[in-house]
Amino acid sequence: MSTYDWQTSSYCGTGNNCLAIATSPDGSACLRESETPDAILTTSRPQLSSLIRAIKAGNITSTRTRNAY
Repeated sequence: MSTYDWQTSSYCGTGNNCLAIATSPDGSACLRESETPDAILTTSRPQLSSLIRAIKAGNITSTRTRNAY
């Protein structure tokens, strides 16, 4: 398990369906889901910012239904 300082949204509460974010020592953005904390996705900060902007603008759609996997 990493020793990163993981942050979650205050909207997360105590549930098991939360996304956590941390910064790695090299400055990369690290993401993990609370249900699978050992699986860590690493990306650059500019790429993460672009993804968040696209989601907020409604440009990202899901083809999956919730709990379909």
